[in-house]
Amino acid sequence: MDWFDHNAWMVWLVLALVLGGIEMLSLSLVFVMLSGGALAALVTALLGGPAWLQGLVFAAVSVAMIAFVRPVAVRHMRPAVEDVRTNIDRLVGSPATVVEPVDSARGLVKIGGDVWTARAERGEFLPGDVVTVVAIDGATAVVAPSGRTSPYRS
Repeated sequence: MDWFDHNAWMVWLVLALVLGGIEMLSLSLVFVMLSGGALAALVTALLGGPAWLQGLVFAAVSVAMIAFVRPVAVRHMRPAVEDVRTNIDRLVGSPATVVEPVDSARGLVKIGGDVWTARAERGEFLPGDVVTVVAIDGATAVVAPSGRTSPYRS
C-alpha cells in the first residue's frame, strides 16, 4: 500500500486520461464526467488525502457531475426536435421572387436560387414581386404577399 500512497496521483491521472479517451469515442458525456471525478481525486491525492477519501471524492464528484452538469451539457449540445427544420420545412417563411405570374392555380417563383411551381394563397402576383412562402404542398410553394411589390406594377 506504500507505493499507492505515494503514487496515487499517477493512477488518477492515467484513469482521467483513459476515461477522456473513451469519451472521445463514445460522445456520451458520461465518461468525461467520470474523468472529472478522477481529476478531483487526483487533487485529493496531491493534497495528501488517504486512499479512502480519494475514492469517496471520485465517487461524489462523478455522481454530482452526471446528475447536474451532464443534463445541462446535453441540452445545449442537442437542440430540441421542434427547433430543427430540415428539407422543405426550412423554406416556409422564406422570401421568394415571382418569375412568372402567380395566381390561385399556377405560377413560378424563385426561392433561394431554385425555381419552384407556385400558387397564391390569395390574390395574384406579377414577375418581380417579392412574396413569402407560407407552405409547401407537394412540389408547389404556396405564397402570400410580403408587402413588397414589383417596380413594374402600375
